[in-house]
Amino acid sequence: MSDRLIYLPLGGAGEIGMNAYVYGYGAPGAERLIVVDLGVTFPDMDGSPGVDLILPDIAWLEERKAQIEGIFITHAHEDHVGAVGHCWERLGAPVYARPFTANIARRKLGEHGHPEGVVQVVDTYPHQIDCGPFKVSYLPISHSIPESAGLVIDSPDGRVLHSGDFKIDETPVVGDPWDEALWTEVSKDGVKALICDSTNVFTQAPGRSETTIAEPITALMGEAKGMVVATTFASNIARLKTLALAAQAAGRSVCLLGRAMRRMVEAATQEGILDGFPATVSPEDAQNIPRENLMLLVTGSQGERRAASAQLAQGSYLGLKLKEGDTFLFSSKTIPGNERGVIRIMNQLSEMGVDVVDDAGGKYHVSGHANRPDLQRMHQIVKPQILVPMHGEHRHLREHVKLGNAGGLTGIVAVNGMMIDLSGNQPTVAEYIETGRTYLDGSVQIGALDGIVRNRIRMALNGHMIVTLIIDEDGDPLGEPWVEINGLPEVGSSNTPLAEVIEEDLSQFLGRADDKTLIDDDKLEKELRSIARRSAQGEIGKKPEVTVIVSRLG
Repeated sequence: MSDRLIYLPLGGAGEIGMNAYVYGYGAPGAERLIVVDLGVTFPDMDGSPGVDLILPDIAWLEERKAQIEGIFITHAHEDHVGAVGHCWERLGAPVYARPFTANIARRKLGEHGHPEGVVQVVDTYPHQIDCGPFKVSYLPISHSIPESAGLVIDSPDGRVLHSGDFKIDETPVVGDPWDEALWTEVSKDGVKALICDSTNVFTQAPGRSETTIAEPITALMGEAKGMVVATTFASNIARLKTLALAAQAAGRSVCLLGRAMRRMVEAATQEGILDGFPATVSPEDAQNIPRENLMLLVTGSQGERRAASAQLAQGSYLGLKLKEGDTFLFSSKTIPGNERGVIRIMNQLSEMGVDVVDDAGGKYHVSGHANRPDLQRMHQIVKPQILVPMHGEHRHLREHVKLGNAGGLTGIVAVNGMMIDLSGNQPTVAEYIETGRTYLDGSVQIGALDGIVRNRIRMALNGHMIVTLIIDEDGDPLGEPWVEINGLPEVGSSNTPLAEVIEEDLSQFLGRADDKTLIDDDKLEKELRSIARRSAQGEIGKKPEVTVIVSRLG
């Protein structure tokens, strides 16, 4: 069977976040592989209560560990690099990244006890990394974090361009400007496939430059009467610089609050990509600065419960407190799914008398992703034989294919687990791979099919009770069964304690149970569980989760 060129998303296609993409070339089943990005997504209380992080399911890759030539990280956002520390040991391949991203990746590997030396710093195009049948180059591109890159992936079956996350910004404040000549250069001899960011395909207006928000932010900072607090994505180094310079122009000292923000500024400074950033003051020193001469730059733009924004909204953080007349600026877009947490913080701030300024009008934030006209511009520059949208929910991918079709391109919707054969003139689905999510629960990784998260959701929705029964040496119940309830009303419709009602129903059942039932643990547990749930349904209109414990003496 002849060799083939494949593309397989394991995360980031059909969703926004948790990016993980695989390219392969070779005989079917024996392809040499490269991995592009290993990211995370974040949990919510509705679908993943108690979970710390959500990671891509890399079981398919782990089974082919010996076929992996390298792992290429396009940029340092958590949804692209966040899983490196958690997953590297299972893959064992060298990791490639530009200096700033390499700095972040090394920290993540070090936190998990892995050797930081596996991360290799790369030069940009025209430098190439040889990885088996592939030659890979990093293409600088503008985004909302420094040193973002697309990838030129050359294979025996043609050139693939992986856009990475990008926007068209010729004046990005920090990081690489959009270089149309460079993308024209790498596309001039023909591109087999463009694997392209789809996040803002529904946004009709052309994207705006980071420089366009400096003036309104500076004006806001100068007009504010009390202390100003501003939050944005910690990784948006350009925005941090814009906010800090605006504060400086207004005569305000800058204090960074939040571990992630300090880490990003430190990494950007170490790598020499952040210059002209004003000197900052410590939280201790900030307490002695007049409020009208202070700006706090804080984490938590997405409503994260443990971030600095949430702590300030709840009262204080590191000795600093908000007061009536202060201003709180959200210089960020709320990611879909995070609205509830952000609104909760806004209302808490409002109750304090703080003036909350969000970005509903786009005045204080610009997106790091290409809008619809910018995607069209990319299509026209690259002129790929095949367009494969990525980095988007299903509706984004489908709309992006339609956009490409309108411009004369052949496209295909490829979601997680769908292996695409790019070898022919038309993209085809080669096979479907079982994929999904892995949850980091405390310090343990658990699978989506393990049932742990599912059971936690059931307990959250239905409550829980424990039924305990002791059987003596003769096989008879020793005393009455007892019930402990958790997350359920104490008293039901009969105005009697719920536990007592259920205990009485269970006792009646045991009084008439035959010996066959009493000696069969499985049958006994099933009956006790069924009666407890049915009894609770009658009392409180809800069937809780039930754990039955049968202890036998002798």
